[in-house]
Formats: sequence, structure tokens, C-alpha cells
Amino acid sequence: MSRRIAIEIDDVLARAHASRGGQPVSWDGLVECEPGVLTRLAGLAAARRWEIIFLSDQTRSSDGTDQTDAQRWLESKGFALPSVYVASGARGPIASALDLDIVIDARPDSCVNVANESDARPILVWPSDRGVLPPDARREDIQATRSFGECLDLLTSSEEPGACSGGFREWLRKLFGLKDSGQ
Repeated sequence: MSRRIAIEIDDVLARAHASRGGQPVSWDGLVECEPGVLTRLAGLAAARRWEIIFLSDQTRSSDGTDQTDAQRWLESKGFALPSVYVASGARGPIASALDLDIVIDARPDSCVNVANESDARPILVWPSDRGVLPPDARREDIQATRSFGECLDLLTSSEEPGACSGGFREWLRKLFGLKDSGQ
């Protein structure tokens, strides 16, 4: 069974170069937060049959639509045929409507909303100390990782045979419907 994973583009995968004079940053002005991570994601998604949808709520200056410009940017970084959904607002209803398994975001409020409004499991990419997170984002059902690369490591290790149970691995085991090795 394939996993349905939504990934927020802004602050998880990309960050903008500084804008000039308050003008919106174009898609061409974005850089990967972690060089090469989109190529790595593309390979993992293909090998593990993950269905990926990229989310963005940013309006950028462009000649095209935000959706097609985001698709071009993602393709330029190594992810072929990306699916992009541009929408502002809460991510929980989106996760519920699209029957997502996992939503990866860099905003604590989005992860809280996903946990409250859907069956999807939120993963927060939070490079800072977890102690500075808002209290409602420190819940057990919201997993925080320091980078998107670490997030990918955790997702892939949870699918490995013999992954130990307990803590985050137990959470992922339940999420993916994997049987405990003792069963």
C-alpha cells in the first residue's frame, strides 16, 4: 500500500532569498533548504511508492500561475511530475479531504490543526530547540524533526523490517499498519 504524504514547500523544502523593497519573491528566487533533498525524496518516493503532494500558500511574483511555477521549480530540483496544491488556510481540512497519511510542515499551528482536524499524522520540521515550541505543538501525536533529511530518515527507517518499537518508531509502526515483530 502506498503512503499519501503532503509536504509544505515553504520552510520545509525551500526558503526565499531576501526580497527587494518588499516585493514578493519569485519561484526562481527560492533555494532548497537542504541541497539535494528533493532528488533524494524523488528516489525514495519512487522506490517506496509514496504518493507525494506538495502544498504551498505563498503567492509569488511570476508570469504563470503559482501551481505551474511551483511544479517547474520542483522539477528543476530533481522531482519529476510533481503534484502541487496551492491553498491558503488550515491544513487539517486539506489532509482530511485528500485522505492523507502524513503531513510535513514547518509551522507548529499547521501541525496542531492537522492533528485536530484529520486522521493524518503531522511531522514538524523544527530546527530549533523543541522547548521553544508552543505548548500545544509538543503533543505526542506531533513528531518534530530537526531537518527534512532527518524526517526522511525516520520515515524510511520505520518501514525497515525489524524496526524496534517504542516512542516514535511505535507511532510510525501504528501509522503504517506494520505488525510488531513479536506478533
